[in-house]
Parts: sequence; structure tokens; C-alpha cells
Amino acid sequence: MADPIQDFYAVIPAGGIGSRLWPLSRADAPKFLHDLTGSGNTLLRDTWNRLEPLAGPDRIAVVTGRAHRAAVERELPGIPDNNVFLESEPRDSAAAIGLAAAVLSMREPDVIIGSFAADHVIRVPHLFDWAVRQAVATAREGYICTIGIQPSEASVGFGYIKKGAEFVVDGAPEAATVESFVEKPDLETAKAYFADRSYLWNAGMFISRADVLLGEIAENQPHLYAGLMDLAEAWDDRDRRGPVVDRVWPTLTKIAIDYAVAEPAAAKGRLAVIPGHFDWDDVGDFASLAKLNSHGRKNDLAILGENARVLSDAASGIVVSQTKRVISLIGVRDIIVVDTEDALLVTTSEHAQRVKGVVDALKLTGRGDVL
Repeated sequence: MADPIQDFYAVIPAGGIGSRLWPLSRADAPKFLHDLTGSGNTLLRDTWNRLEPLAGPDRIAVVTGRAHRAAVERELPGIPDNNVFLESEPRDSAAAIGLAAAVLSMREPDVIIGSFAADHVIRVPHLFDWAVRQAVATAREGYICTIGIQPSEASVGFGYIKKGAEFVVDGAPEAATVESFVEKPDLETAKAYFADRSYLWNAGMFISRADVLLGEIAENQPHLYAGLMDLAEAWDDRDRRGPVVDRVWPTLTKIAIDYAVAEPAAAKGRLAVIPGHFDWDDVGDFASLAKLNSHGRKNDLAILGENARVLSDAASGIVVSQTKRVISLIGVRDIIVVDTEDALLVTTSEHAQRVKGVVDALKLTGRGDVL
């Protein structure tokens, strides 16, 4: 096994509630704190295990909400206290990743950081390792680099990256420029992208020298940059940190890193991409969770839950059970059943993306007790 990368720091943004996975994923128990693959580990722990060979245990940081600190530290008992960055409230990915970049740059001016979501599923780890090492080599040349996933199907559930011309980087034989980012397409467009093979899924992984990333934020979002630097200057002083966070954090611009950094950098020729040849899924809804746990076999019924009691006859889809109730399914296809102590969801794979609408409706009716 190769040694950790000496100038590299891995950053895990662990935020969001995964509203399309309600009622399994909640505000107090978000997606990254669940075992959704039957591995015996939460998605967060699996992410740590992937990154530890690349960065080493003392060079992995987690950015998460204050409410999740205890759960994160239970999952990652070896994480150094000063590598847990707490958000007072969600301000989207540019603030979360920018905070880590600013603080780590103060500690180590030449550091290269890589951002990897806490709630993605990745298989074939040696191919992931190789892609990250190529991305780090590309980042050393001053590029912001992303890892785009070679599509395995014509998916309408992901955004896409249009890969441009390849260029020469020592240690990164697959490095290429990024021509553009493309939002989630319709099915016909997705089929064309899949046939083209120069379109990659946007997995939201970004690797860059911290100072280069911060320079891009300064150029495109100067107010956000000023706030991040205020936070970074006070961060490692425990007496100063709290008051500065309370004053500055709520004022930070709420924007995704794709819009604050990646898309403007691509337009200026500063963004590179490494194709990722590993299996990847962001587990964005129960349809993808069903596919993940049935290994793509549409006629299978996937069952998640330590004490699940399920009887099925000619049924397919997924059942997630957190109760002791017997669940019987007869002659239903692509069914989704999620049974928790205080909420029951029943839908189909076709309508899995609409679960978020239920969460929005519950918020409007004031049913915070089931969120």
C-alpha cells in the first residue's frame, strides 16, 4: 500500500439532512450517520476509512453542524479535536469547504486539500485512491481539480462535467481540462451524454491548493472570502473563536462551491478533471438505495434493518424497517417502504425524488416532531 500523501489534507463536509431519504434520514440523524449498504459502518465511517490511507489519521478534517459533533466523534474516535470544524448553522458547501481551506492554510500555507462528501458510496477503493493521487498531482500545478465519474448508465439524477482536452501532468496521465458543467438532463440528453463518453458525472469532489481555492473565492465571492479569513484568523484561539463565529458565520454568503468556485474556474481554464473509474453513488433517494442494495437486479427486494421482519411474494424494491412490525408485500413492483417508530413512507422508485416534497409539506404544517 502506498504511503499517505505528505502535503495533503482530506476534508469531509458532513452536513444536510438527506430529505429525499425521509423518514430514515432526519435532522438529528442525517444520512451520513446511517449504514445504508450493510457494511456494518455508517457512510461517514466508510468515508474516513477510504481517506485514511491517502491522508493519514491526523490529516482528515470534518466540517459539521454543532448538533452533530457528539455523533461524529463517536463514529470517528481517533479524529483530533482541532480537526472538527463546527458550523453554527448551514451556509452551503462554499462556506463549509472554504472554512476548512482558510483554517488549514493558516496552519500550513502550502497545503493541498481535497473535499469528499460524508454520504457517498464508493466501491473499488484502489481506483478511488489512484484518482485522488492524480488529482493531487494536478493541484500541485495550480489547478483546481475535480474527479468526474465515468457514467455506468444514462442517468438523469446527476449533473455532468464536459471533459475537454487532456494535458501533461507528471503523475496524472488522465488529467484533462473542464469545458463546462451541465445540470441534470432529461432522459434523451442523458442518453446522448452516455454515448459521447466525454461527459462525466459530477460527484462534487474538489482537490486544490488551499491558497488557490481561496483565491478563486476572493475573486468570485469577495464578501464570503472576507468572512472566511476573519474566522480563520481567530479559529485556533479558543477564547476568540466563539464570538467571531457567532458574529461572522450567519453573514456568510450561502452558495454551493460549484457556483462559487468550480464553474467560474472552468470558464477561466483553471479547472481540471480526473476521470474516476470506480463505482460511485450519492444515494440521493430510495430508488438509488434500492439499486445499490440489490446490485442492480430489478426483480430483487432489498431489505435494510437489523430486526426487519419482511414476507414477500413476487415483490421488488426496498424495505427499510426500524420497527418489529411484520411487513408483507405481495405482487408489488419497485415498491419503497420505510417503517420507523413515528412515520411510515410508501411510494415507488418512479416517485422517489418526490419524497423531498413531503418534508417541505411537513415543515409548512409545523410537524417538526417527525423531521
